[in-house]
Amino acid sequence: MKIAIEAQRLFRTNKHGMDFVVLEQIKQLQKIDTTNEYYILVAPGDDKCVQESSNVKIIEIACPSYPLWEQWALPRQIKQLKPDLLHCTSNTAPISCNVPLVLTLHDIIYLEKSQQKSKSSYQQLGRLYRRLVVPRILPHCEKIITVSHFECNRIAQALSLPSDKITVLYNACSERFFHREKSDEIIKKYNLPERYYFFLGNTDPKKNTDNLLKAYAECLKKYSELPTLVIADLSPVYMDQLLTELNLLHLKEHIRLTEYINNSDLPFIYSQAELFLYPSLRESFGIPILEAMSCEVPVLTSNTSAMPEIAGEAALFVDPFSVDSITQGILKLHEQPDYRQEFITKGLERVKKFSWGINASQLLDIYRKVYKKN
Repeated sequence: MKIAIEAQRLFRTNKHGMDFVVLEQIKQLQKIDTTNEYYILVAPGDDKCVQESSNVKIIEIACPSYPLWEQWALPRQIKQLKPDLLHCTSNTAPISCNVPLVLTLHDIIYLEKSQQKSKSSYQQLGRLYRRLVVPRILPHCEKIITVSHFECNRIAQALSLPSDKITVLYNACSERFFHREKSDEIIKKYNLPERYYFFLGNTDPKKNTDNLLKAYAECLKKYSELPTLVIADLSPVYMDQLLTELNLLHLKEHIRLTEYINNSDLPFIYSQAELFLYPSLRESFGIPILEAMSCEVPVLTSNTSAMPEIAGEAALFVDPFSVDSITQGILKLHEQPDYRQEFITKGLERVKKFSWGINASQLLDIYRKVYKKN
């Protein structure tokens, strides 16, 4: 087979969830398949995180914008390559594609009216683009891959798709999260306090930063010496605006912002935290849940969407829409060391159920079936 894999943002420095999924899949495919030809199609970037091998070639395609890259530059390259199939890995694909198409549809959050409007114009434009493109490409997909049974059911219902057209491939977490060492350099780099809770935030409303901050403020009323709240991926300007809006400016002395954290530094930062807080409103999977578990950190997460499916019995679940529920969850884990240890033990067992090796083997099987059909 001659397989083209779209990984447009793979070489960008500041990667996020979907970028790491395709990165791990490509690395695993290089290990398990030395027969088929692979062409990885990327935009130019500074982080050359994948290297070519005997049957894996990397093609950099320059284009000034994401939509133009996907809808114009990518189809032109596909016409030249003439692959047996194209796998688009990040929710969208070319509307016009002359080869069999496999699509990874991580979620359809952008189609849900219940989701709050993001303050980020970049995120708003991204959601608009997906709303325009996804309904047009689905009829042309030979197979749709998603990341949880929760999301599979959402996609089938919302888009009226037959269940046999959608396949669930669970994500996992990188092996690096199981191998970590104490690092004074990382402590200094991110100005980490001695004791802290860890929260991966961003400007997307689904991350539920507002309710998390309100709950943390309530906890401080009972325990003034609560561990510092370390928040990743938010700027000081954004945080000041948010705390002002919430009338919680007094929290500034209890919060430490790191902004973007390099993925290679994350294992140590997880492992030094007393709690990992992940009370998201909506997730299709939730890789950080597994990352924290592999780093032996007790996890507090939400009882909604795919999070219970992924965490199993190895996390403390709260209602993310209830500040009181989040508050009581944090206090329970703060006050009961034995309870925290129970979740650490369960988490280490839970994370073993997820594997990038299994994911890549299942992905290769999908490629074979699509190829055979066509």
